Amino acid sequence: MYRLKTSAAFDSAHFLSGYSGKCANLHGHHWVIEAEAGQESLQSDGQQRGMVIDFSDLKKAVRALADAYDHALIYETGSLKATTLAALRDEQFRMIEVPYRPTAENFAKAFFEALAAAGLPVLRVTVYETPDNCAAYEV
Repeated sequence: MYRLKTSAAFDSAHFLSGYSGKCANLHGHHWVIEAEAGQESLQSDGQQRGMVIDFSDLKKAVRALADAYDHALIYETGSLKATTLAALRDEQFRMIEVPYRPTAENFAKAFFEALAAAGLPVLRVTVYETPDNCAAYEV
């Protein structure tokens, strides 16, 4: 099995609604997305001969994911009051609503699915929320 790996980082804020602990409060992370792609054999002809895929395609896709989430408040659908959302929008804060609890585990799966949907031979996505703590998703 041939494997490629790349990473990109973003900074964002989130909180865990319904959680009894410090993470229930709004806080930020320097998230790192690490994506691994691969396949059993290398391409045999054309410009990508001898490659799994063009490394730049993988890097560009992972960087685009990181850029999409950078410097935003990421929140779960239904976790903020309408008045809170209105106030944040009035202040022109960048917010991203997701249909899942914004945990490293759920980000890993969502990013994996986004890369797979883009046609990349993704094997695993690992999301670090701190240098020492990460979650991975693979099939």
